[in-house]
Amino acid sequence: QVQLVESGGGLVQAGGSLRLACAVSGPIVSINRMGWYRQAPGKQRELVATMASGGSANYAESVKGRFTISRDNAKATTYLQMNDLKPEDTAVYYCNVQGLRVVLDEREYDYWGQGTQVTVSS
Repeated sequence: QVQLVESGGGLVQAGGSLRLACAVSGPIVSINRMGWYRQAPGKQRELVATMASGGSANYAESVKGRFTISRDNAKATTYLQMNDLKPEDTAVYYCNVQGLRVVLDEREYDYWGQGTQVTVSS
C-alpha cells in the first residue's frame, strides 16, 4: 500500500525558513511528478511547485525566488525549501504525486498527502 508522509510544517516568523519533506513508501516502481500544493482558509487549493522525474521544475509566480523544490528518486522523497516566508504563505501544504507506478501493475496513480500546516506570523 502506498503512503505519503509529510513533515516539516510549523510556525515561523515572517522572513524565516521552513523545509517540508514528503516521503512516499510502498511497492513503488516509479513516480512521474512530485510536488506541493497549498490551501489557505477560504481559498482554493493552488499549485506551489512540482518537479518531474527528470528534474524539471515549475513554480507558482508568488513563490519564485523564495521556494525551491527538490526530490530524491532513490528515496521517493520530495522536499520544499521555503525561504523568506510571508504571512500570505500561511496555508495547509499538501504533497502530491502523479503518475506513480507500483510493482506488477501497469496503471498509473495519483496520490495526496494529508497536509501539514505552515503558519507565518507577521
